[in-house]
Amino acid sequence: MNSTWFRRFTTPGNGPRLVCFPHAGGSATAFRTLAQALPADLDVMCVQYPGRQDRHREVPFADLTLLAEAVAEELAQVLAADPGRPYALFGHSMGSLVAFETARLLARGPLPGPQRLFLSGRGAPDAHSTAHFGLYDDDDVLAEVRRLGGTDQSMLDDPDMMEMVLPALRADYRSLGAYTWREAEPLTAALTVLVGDSDPVVTVEQAGTWRAHSRGDVAVKVFPGGHFYLYDRPGDVAAVVTEELLTGAAAS
Repeated sequence: MNSTWFRRFTTPGNGPRLVCFPHAGGSATAFRTLAQALPADLDVMCVQYPGRQDRHREVPFADLTLLAEAVAEELAQVLAADPGRPYALFGHSMGSLVAFETARLLARGPLPGPQRLFLSGRGAPDAHSTAHFGLYDDDDVLAEVRRLGGTDQSMLDDPDMMEMVLPALRADYRSLGAYTWREAEPLTAALTVLVGDSDPVVTVEQAGTWRAHSRGDVAVKVFPGGHFYLYDRPGDVAAVVTEELLTGAAAS
């Protein structure tokens, strides 16, 4: 794999592939701990959006749909090199929407679509609008980041660090604000929706709104914690992913 778009933090196994999509302002390393908690026979690939870490000199996308199109194009090349391997997508928060739109694009192409989507920390786009983020200025964005946690708070008080990360944060929240839901046929892939029981962004009830977007099985998994519950419980999340991903692969 020779792509600026994907990172691996473990040696790729010969089993199913899991492609992970970070939250707003996040990078591929957001999934390092989860990748290391998953079985060694999986191939865990983490998406690296432009504008952060080793891609910090690139202009970040301010349009979520265009971002999904770019990821889908790059991912299709990886999938085409090993078309028989089952795969799933895992997105957290903004990453859930990017993963969902990427899955819809892949479903229209010549390659098999994902067997399952793991959608975390976000309700379905037709029932959980992100339009209000379009009104956010930089102070609003930083206040939201502080409210949600999941980021080293000392970093937010470091002017040099903020100069580096704010462009990506700003672009990601702009892309959420501009995102418009476009109705389409439900996916055939099964969905596993993951949510923290005290998440200030999405309630357990709102997490269930994803059920309308798949013809396959849809399961809602609730974990103790807030918006970034998965940082606190990587082993529990890995257990859910492993069970549902490997079960689906065995049934195919």
